[in-house]
Amino acid sequence: MSSRAFEALPARRAVTLFLAFAFAYFLSTLIRAVTATLAPTLVQEFSLSAGDLGLLAGGYFFGFALTQLPLGSWLDRLGPKRVVLSFLTVAVLACVAFARASGFVELLLGRILIGVGVSACLMAPLTSYRRWYAPGAQMRASSWMLMTGAFGMVASTLPVQWLLPLIGWRGLFLLLGGLLALAMVLIAWQVPGQPSYDGGSRTQTGEQPPAGYAMVWRDPYFRSLAPFGFVGYGGMVAIQTLWAAPWLVKVAGFTPVAASTAMFWLNVAMMLAFLGWGAINPWLTRKGLRAERLMAWGLPVNLALILLMAVGGTSIGVYSGLAWTLFCVTATVGTLAQPAIGMAFPPALAGRALSAFNLLIFSGVFAVQWCIGLLVDGLQAIGWPLASAYQGAIGVYGLCALWAYVHLLRAKGR
Repeated sequence: MSSRAFEALPARRAVTLFLAFAFAYFLSTLIRAVTATLAPTLVQEFSLSAGDLGLLAGGYFFGFALTQLPLGSWLDRLGPKRVVLSFLTVAVLACVAFARASGFVELLLGRILIGVGVSACLMAPLTSYRRWYAPGAQMRASSWMLMTGAFGMVASTLPVQWLLPLIGWRGLFLLLGGLLALAMVLIAWQVPGQPSYDGGSRTQTGEQPPAGYAMVWRDPYFRSLAPFGFVGYGGMVAIQTLWAAPWLVKVAGFTPVAASTAMFWLNVAMMLAFLGWGAINPWLTRKGLRAERLMAWGLPVNLALILLMAVGGTSIGVYSGLAWTLFCVTATVGTLAQPAIGMAFPPALAGRALSAFNLLIFSGVFAVQWCIGLLVDGLQAIGWPLASAYQGAIGVYGLCALWAYVHLLRAKGR
């Protein structure tokens, strides 16, 4: 991994740049997670089936994934500021369209376009940090961005529930569209344009990097982290955003209210974990503790917890909420991989490298969410009890995560 050229910003400008991007990312994660809170209202108003609701929630990720590869090229060629402002314009219009929807198809199209519109809200700042922050500050800013995202997920639960009786779900999306427009103003004001320097835009051989993603996909460092990005990182998000709550109800015997409360505190714990990583990352960087070494040390605890859940199942009982919280918190060491990927490439390739890794993560989210569901259904079809089917599905995921970890160790050894 290399900390190649960057243009340092004055401290005050670096802080305001971070805050402008963080506000937009907070809104994007709030919008991503708010479907779960709005589900009862939308089901009642539009007579949605479970399949309709699942498709509506997945529409965000579909729109998000559609843009990742072209997004990386645009970030490198046009610069983060120009790209994110263009994308957020789509997000503002999509929020208005969603608020005015009169049927399921309009809801779904609005949701897909929202996913497209906010898809640059993390990649644009990470690309900016690669160009304007020192290595230690990049790691800290990345962790604190994820902390902001966790805060957005917390805000999508109880705070949204409190707000709904006052303005309704349509008013909520009009408000979110207005806040996204405000985020655009802050980004336009505080984020510099495309940097004019060339020192970091070349490869180690002194040549301009080619267009496309070939250099990224072939890079040994990228390949060493790719399986973890798909299975480990993507799987953690899949469990946090979908499967932990059903497990608490169907395996651990929680009431829906107790499960919601447990998920609220899980997201709070994630927010605090990212805050902690951001605080200590500059010190870790100064000590030469690279991301892959920290992952090699920290992930065994995470693997032990997922396998404990698979084996323990119902016997863990009331401690299941704590166990899932510890699983997600210990998995946050893996989030160090994302800024590490950005620093492993020259600035002119950073957008493509980060977007390619992000595509792996979100593909993993989709695959793990779907495959766990298929396994639960399949195991029940051959006679397994529901709780045992959940344990078996999580056990299979745990073995896949173990394989990704072994691949990381082998690549690190080479």
